Amino acid sequence: MTYTTKLDAAIASSKSHVVVGLDPELHKIPAIFHRFSNPVLEFNRMIIHSSKDHVAGYKLNMAFYEYLEEKGLEAIRATLAEIPEGMIKICDGKRGDIGNTAELYAKTYFDNYNFDSLTVNAYMGKDSLEPFYERECKLLYILALTSNEGSRDFQHAECEGKKLYERIVETSLEWEHTGKTGFVFGANYVDELRAFTTAHSDVPLLIPGIGAQGNELVPLVRKMKSNRYLINSSRSIIYSAKHDCSEIEFIEAVSESVRSLNAEIRNA
Repeated sequence: MTYTTKLDAAIASSKSHVVVGLDPELHKIPAIFHRFSNPVLEFNRMIIHSSKDHVAGYKLNMAFYEYLEEKGLEAIRATLAEIPEGMIKICDGKRGDIGNTAELYAKTYFDNYNFDSLTVNAYMGKDSLEPFYERECKLLYILALTSNEGSRDFQHAECEGKKLYERIVETSLEWEHTGKTGFVFGANYVDELRAFTTAHSDVPLLIPGIGAQGNELVPLVRKMKSNRYLINSSRSIIYSAKHDCSEIEFIEAVSESVRSLNAEIRNA
């Protein structure tokens, strides 16, 4: 099954464009999880249990696991095992390197962990991404316009009569890896998203910046000209319960946050 086929099916079956960002920070995790030997793993399990019927998938940012060393690697493997087979599993690693380094990244995230997709930085060019493209039924979400303030430092710079991010998008699409290329666009770039989806409605998009980052959802959804998009929400969902909550209160808070976000998207 190709990534786009799986993506379309996940969106249709869940009736949702939401992916939950599993970005756990130990000091923010409610106290009920700290009695376990691996609090991050139990935290993730409960989030998946509370939201899996209402979202298209999950995104794991590697930084939140790698700093935990052995416990973090255990949490990655076990968390992925908890995610139902038909759901999208995104690795947020923002990798980009050449030769055997890129090959080892590809082996780690696609072969060993079996993520469906990976966020990458195309700054080093085509050969830095070839090892990832060699994997069947996988997709790369290439950074185009990110939601952080510093995105304007380089991504909007003029390059041969176009902005740098436009050159990255155009060149990446010319590499002819049909169905294996998607892009990351921040939710704050609604006009740019409208222009891109008007021209490329079939290309998958990963859209961060909704929720804790404060960007507006309604203008974003109304200007989208594509159905192949995933809106990532992390902190506003996974930390929606108070720190001293009970298990039931945690489940209810996460479930309500997901349902509320889905309702906003549908209404928009």
